[in-house]
This record gives sequence, structure tokens and C-alpha cells, in this order.
Amino acid sequence: MKKIISVLLMITMSFALFTGCSSDTAAKQPADNNTNQVPAEGTKEEGKSLIMYTNAEFAPFEYFQGEKIVGVDADIAAEIAKDLGKELKIEHSDFDSLIPSLVTGKADFVAAGMTITPEREEEVDFSIPYVESVQNIISKKDAELKSMEDLKGKKIGVQLGTTGDIAVTDAINLEDGDLYGSGAEVKTYANALEAAQDLLTGRIDAVVIDKLPAEEIVKNNVEKLVTVKFGEISESYGIAVEQGNTELLETINKTLQRLLDEGKIEEWIEHHSK
Repeated sequence: MKKIISVLLMITMSFALFTGCSSDTAAKQPADNNTNQVPAEGTKEEGKSLIMYTNAEFAPFEYFQGEKIVGVDADIAAEIAKDLGKELKIEHSDFDSLIPSLVTGKADFVAAGMTITPEREEEVDFSIPYVESVQNIISKKDAELKSMEDLKGKKIGVQLGTTGDIAVTDAINLEDGDLYGSGAEVKTYANALEAAQDLLTGRIDAVVIDKLPAEEIVKNNVEKLVTVKFGEISESYGIAVEQGNTELLETINKTLQRLLDEGKIEEWIEHHSK
């Protein structure tokens, strides 16, 4: 009988010790092990969605239709997301903050009619080119501004951080620039539409921006504005990803090549330019 009681006592003590340790271990589990945590707003959610950052003031590539962002780049992004089997989320931001947003991990990629430049390639990796473009001058019909020479002494509007901004700023500030010492001034804007409004009201004399957005602006102000080619600056648009993200970049390149081969990108440019 004593043996039976001793055995039962040992079992009881062992059980209490085991459950006590389990409870103590559970209590010490760190709070961040909770797999149901909702990610912070504006950050990537791995495995579920694909986040694209853009500046939706660059028709026909990205623009607002009501509260929705549409355009050529949005159509391309939808195909990329489909090929990855993910849900696409598009976020609007100022153009000059797009690359910082990518570098800090807020976005998976940037598609914004962004020109591939050596300076940008120091911070991000680019896809294959998918659109070729040039810079255009927008001016009032009676201004007769048709070349770099005609911009001497003029106030020129540009979208901050764009190729047009870089080209005009360099032409004014560099000693070998075509506008150096001419009295020309550059004024930066958050988007080309704001610059065009100042052009219409006479606050500036010209706007330098990419060809297709320039044509969109003139199309909506055809009685007052004209646009012509600005110099010989040729550029290629690419989609930007975080440096070293080769897996995503390979998928983007495959999707872009397929869309180029199918003629879809030209089709979307025509559709969004109507």
C-alpha cells in the first residue's frame, strides 16, 4: 500500500512540475511571435500583395480616374501582379520621393514613366526599357519658343526630379550649358499640370516635360498651347526595384517583354491618350 501511495505521489508531483514549467515557458514567449499582427500602414506585406509606388500626375502613364489610379503603368503593373499571383496595390506619392520610398522598403517597385539614368542606377535596379521618349517644350501659341536658344532669358517650369528638371537646371547652371548666363530661370513644380497652369496665367514662359505628357496637356488646351521637341535628349523608361531583388526583377522583365512582343504597351498608350 505504501508503494502504491508513493508511486501516486511521484506521478502527481511530476505532473505539477511539468504543467508549471509549461505555463512559465508560455508566459515568457515574446509578444512579436504573434503571426496575426497587421503590418504598419504603408509597408509591404510579404506574400500577399504587390505594392507599386507612382506619381499619378503623368498621363497617359499614370493619372487619377476618380479615386482610382489608371494609365499605361497601372495596366503593366496589373499584368506583373497577375503573373506573380498577387493582389496589386498602387500608392500615389511625389515624384522625387518615389526612389526613397523604394529604398526604405515601402514599395516593391516603382512604375512612373521613370527614365533610366546612371544616377538612379546607383540606388535602384531597373527593368528592361519599355518606352522611348524625348523632352518637349510647351509654350503659348504666340510665343514662338521652338528650341533651347529660344529659352534664353525665359522662366521655365519643370516637374521636380524629372529628366526635364535635370536638363534645364544643368543648361542654366553649368558653365558650358546652353542657357548659362542668359538670364533664364528654372521653377520646379510637384507635377506638370501645375506648371502648365502657371504657363497659362503668364507666371512662366515655358514648360519642359516628356513628350507624351506634354501632348496630353496641349490636347486639353489646344487653342492656347503648343508643344515642340526640346533638343536631342532621348530617354528610356524602366521599372525600378530595390537593388538585389533579382527574383522580382526577372518576373517584371519577362512580363514587360511579353507585353512588348504582343504590342500591348503601344495599345495602352493609344488607349490612355484618347
